[in-house]
Amino acid sequence: MRVVLASASPARLSVLRAAGLDPVVEVADVDEDALLAAMPQASAAEKVTTLAGAKATTVARRIAAAHPDAVVIGCDSMLHIDGALVGKPRDPDTARKRWAAMAGRSGELVTGHTVLRMAEGDIDRVAEGHAVTVVRFAEPSEPELAAYLSTGEPLAVAGAFTLDGLGGWFVEGIDGDPSNVIGISLPLTRRLLAGVGVTVTDLWAVPGGAGANSAD
Repeated sequence: MRVVLASASPARLSVLRAAGLDPVVEVADVDEDALLAAMPQASAAEKVTTLAGAKATTVARRIAAAHPDAVVIGCDSMLHIDGALVGKPRDPDTARKRWAAMAGRSGELVTGHTVLRMAEGDIDRVAEGHAVTVVRFAEPSEPELAAYLSTGEPLAVAGAFTLDGLGGWFVEGIDGDPSNVIGISLPLTRRLLAGVGVTVTDLWAVPGGAGANSAD
C-alpha cells in the first residue's frame, strides 16, 4: 500500500522515513488563509485539523488515478501562545517579534492530522485528530537571535522555531510528543492509521524500521 504525504515539509518526511516509511510527497497548495478566515470562532485544534483535512483531500483527489489504493496523510502545525495561533512568519521582522513574545515562556505546538484511505480511487475511510506538545523556550541573546534569523530557518516553520534543527539550541524542553513538534505525531498517526484499518508495521519499507536507538 502506497503512503502519500500531503506536505512539502522536509521535517515531516524525515520523521516518517526514520520511522520506516517511504512516502510519496505531494504538495497540497491549499489557500490556508482563506480557510482560516472562514472559521474565526473555531478552536486551535479545529483550525489545524481543518487545514490538515483540506491538504489530504486535495492530494487524494489529485493522485486517485496514479495511486488508487493509497493512504494519504495530511498535517498542519501552528504555535498557540497568548490565546492566538501563529504559523510561519515568512519574514525576519515577524520572526523577531515572535521570538520577543516567546523567549523565556511556553507555548503549545498544535498539529492537526488527517489520514485518508483510498479504495479504487475514491476516499473510502477518514480518521482525524490533533496532538498538543508544550514547548518551553530559552532566551537567546540578541547576537544569537540575529544569527538564527539570518539562516532563514525560522521564517518557514510554524512558530518560527524548530526542535530538530538550529532552533533546537533555543528550546529548553518540551512536555509531550517530540515528533509532534517536528510536524507529525507518530503515536497519533499510528492510531489514525488503525482507525482506517491499516497497521503501521505493514507499511514499513525496512523490516523493524529504519532508525536505531543508540547512545554510544
